[in-house]
Parts: sequence; structure tokens; C-alpha cells
Amino acid sequence: MIGIIFVQGYWIKNTLDTKEEQFSFNARQILSNVAEQIEKEEFEAYYFRYLSKADSLEKPIKTIIDELFGIDEDPLGEYYTNPIGIREDKKLFSAFLSGNRDSLVMKSLIREKIGNLVNRDQNEKERLTAEDRFARINQMDRVMRDWLSAAIRENLAKLPLYQRIDEERVEELISHELKKRDMTTDFEFAVYSNSLATTIKSNDFQLNAPTTYSMPIFEGNDSVWDHEYLLLVNFTEKNTALFSSIALMVLLSIIFTLIIVVAYSSAISQLLKQRQISQIKTDFINNMTHEFKTPIATINLALDSVKNKKIRDDEEKMERYLKMIRDENNRMHAQVENVLRISKLENDDLDIKKERLKLHDLIENAIAHVCLILEDRNGQIHTHFNAKRSSILANKSHFTNVIVNILDNAVKYSETPPKIDIYTENVKNYIVMKIQDQGSGMSKAAQRKVFEKFFREHTGNIHNVKGHGLGLAYVKRILDDHHGQISVESQKGKGSTFIVKLPLIS
Repeated sequence: MIGIIFVQGYWIKNTLDTKEEQFSFNARQILSNVAEQIEKEEFEAYYFRYLSKADSLEKPIKTIIDELFGIDEDPLGEYYTNPIGIREDKKLFSAFLSGNRDSLVMKSLIREKIGNLVNRDQNEKERLTAEDRFARINQMDRVMRDWLSAAIRENLAKLPLYQRIDEERVEELISHELKKRDMTTDFEFAVYSNSLATTIKSNDFQLNAPTTYSMPIFEGNDSVWDHEYLLLVNFTEKNTALFSSIALMVLLSIIFTLIIVVAYSSAISQLLKQRQISQIKTDFINNMTHEFKTPIATINLALDSVKNKKIRDDEEKMERYLKMIRDENNRMHAQVENVLRISKLENDDLDIKKERLKLHDLIENAIAHVCLILEDRNGQIHTHFNAKRSSILANKSHFTNVIVNILDNAVKYSETPPKIDIYTENVKNYIVMKIQDQGSGMSKAAQRKVFEKFFREHTGNIHNVKGHGLGLAYVKRILDDHHGQISVESQKGKGSTFIVKLPLIS
């Protein structure tokens, strides 16, 4: 069971880790796509505005770009870096963007650039083949486009951040990306510049390491102007989203594990109970065998004696043996009746009719049934009827048997002449009867099981006291039917007190 629970826990942890990795991957993809889309939309807005102004090359490129960004002049003389990364191209690029050349000069510069590209391989230092030169000429439009893009991007880098990013658009893009991936979680976002917060952020954004992801934005050109912008998104319901994604599997895992635990526990319980029943059954058979063996042997001896002609002629002895046979037969019959009575009670076949009776009268009647046994053991019973009211609704026969069984146990388990005290008292609308003896008593464990069927406390010699563990089970069953309660207080070697509580009637 520990192994199963450990495996389930390990599997749940691994599943949660996998889901978290997947969530982190999706989060980074979302931020990457959003950052890329913002940059793309920003660039395209200015690029298409440039195309709408550039009807021809008669108007210098730099003039058009200055108009787009509201630049009057270039105080530094040079704003741009080489977009291709080749030192030799720097002068050409600056001249291209300066706009101080006419169209003929521009064409000349372009031809020069084409010549550098198509005539010699810069790495190999070898002349290119005609086929390689043709391929590079076809790429010239892209190269020119890249030069223009670099110029626009560097001018964009000069703009303040609030002019470049629209908060509502950022929120819209993030929501769209989340929806594409079926991710349901709230989020807050912000843009940081050089690790410092900017004004571009949602109202409730908080920098929380486990749930906040970052992605560089405007990375391609801002390094020139010493800007390092980061787009940060805090997925506030990340943990809830992770747990909800595996909630069903975890719930099923817990349910199945609990089923296994319950089934296993039930199986162990049934095995222990079966073992206990087997032990009780063995004890019951041993006790019943002993209970029947003695009277059968006595009856056989009495019958053998009756066969003797001398005994038949002696009426006194004859009467004695016949009485012995009758008493032993009644004894076996009583044992069988006791077993059958318990069986009927369990099957609810025993018809118990109740009537108004006085508990004190039932006690006196029960004492009369055991008085001969007490006299034989030189025992005594003292009654202390302190209850002012004793009317109960009960079945006379069965309730008398209840009291007789308790008194019979008090006699049997007294090693010395029995001394029994019976007390009654009223407690609110109940009458409480206490039957106290000074017998051998019982252990705490025995007190918890004394009303179970077939239970008998082991004392080393199982037959030192006759019985088979049905008397007190019968008592408990009858009292339950009378809406009564019974308990026992006992101390080993100092006797026992059986306490019966019954509801009174008017």
C-alpha cells in the first residue's frame, strides 16, 4: 500500500512538472509572438507611410524619413550603423541615407555596390562566376530594402516608449495568443527599461518570480541607444490553471487509491474476523462438548444402575437415579434452547410481546429462580430498592431470563460463597439497576467484548467455569429490543457490576 501511494504521488508530481514545463514553453512562445507582432506592426506602419511619400527618387530618402519622424536636421551628422555589418559599406550606407546626392550619384553608388557584391567573394578573395554574380544581382532589391528598414528602425529607437506601444493592443495580442493555445488564465503585463519599470503596464501588475515571464522587445536596434526593453507578463492564475489541468486525473487517482486502501483494509479486517470466529467456534465446540459429555455420562451411569435388579427394588435409590436422569436431561435441553433462542433473536423470529410490569417484581422473581443454586453455594443476595418508580414495558419471561443470566454469571464466577447486591434508582425518566458481585472480575479487553456472541475470557483452563458465551449476548439482544442499555464495570480479582438502564412508563 505504501508503494502504491508513493508511485501515485510520484506520478502526480511528474505530471505537474510536465504541465508546468509546457505552460512555461507556451508562455515564452506567447511573449515572443507578442513582441514580434508589436515590432512588426510598428515597423510596417512607418514603412508603408514611407512608401506613400516616396513617389520617386527625386526626393531624398533622408528627407522623407525626417518627415516621418519629425526630424529637422541631423546634429550628429550620422545616426545609423551599418546594417550588414561590413566596415567597407559604412560610407555607402551613410551617403545613401544622407539624401545629399542627386539621382545620378545615387545610381552610381548603387552600381559601385553591385560591383563589390558580384565581382569578388569577400571571404574567398576570388573572382565569382557569372552564375554567382547573377544570383547576387537578384538579391539587390532585398539589400536595399534592408538598408531602408535599418534606417526606419533606428529612428523608431529615438521615440519615447509611450509613442511606440499601445497598452490596449498589447492586452489584445496576449489574449489572442492565450485563446489560440486554449489557456484560461488572467494576466497582468508591463514593459521594463534597463530593469526599471516604465509607465507601460496594466493596473495590477506585480513582479512575481514563479508566475512572471519576460521577453526582450525592440531588441534589434535599441542597443545603439542604450535601451534594453523587456516585456513582462505575470500569469496570475498559473497555479490554478496547472492544477485544474490535472485535477480530474488526480481525483481519479485518489479515488482509486482509496478504493484499494478500503478494499485492502476490509480484506485484512475480514481475515482477522474470520480468524476470531474460527477461534470462537473451536472454543464453542469444546465447551458444548464438555457441557454435554458430563450429563450424558451421568445419564448412562444412572441407566446402568437402574438396570440392576437390586436398585429397581429400592424405591428411594430408584427415585434418586430417575431424578438424576431428569435433571441432566433438562440441563442439556436448556443448553439447546439457549442456542436456539439466540438464533431466533438474530433472525428476528422471536415474538416478544410487552406489557406493563414492575422491575422490582421481576427482580424478586429472578432471585427465586437462583435461590437453590445460592443455597448450594452458601451465597447471599441483598436488594436495595431505592427507586420510587419501577414501571417498565417489558416481556415477563425474557426479562426474567435477563436478570437470571446476570445473577447466574455472578454465582459461577465467584470462587468464594457468592455475595450479590442489587440496587435500583431513578434517574430522570429512567430506572437504573445495578447488579454487583465480588467474583473474579474481568480485564479491560474482556469488558469491551463481553456482550459478543460466543465470547469467553480465557483463564488458562477453558472449562474451569461451565458455559459457552451466549448468556450475555442474549441479555444484550433482549435489552436492545426493550430500548434499554447495559454496561459493565469490573476490576480483575475484585468483582463486576452490571448496569442496566431502562425507560420508565407512566
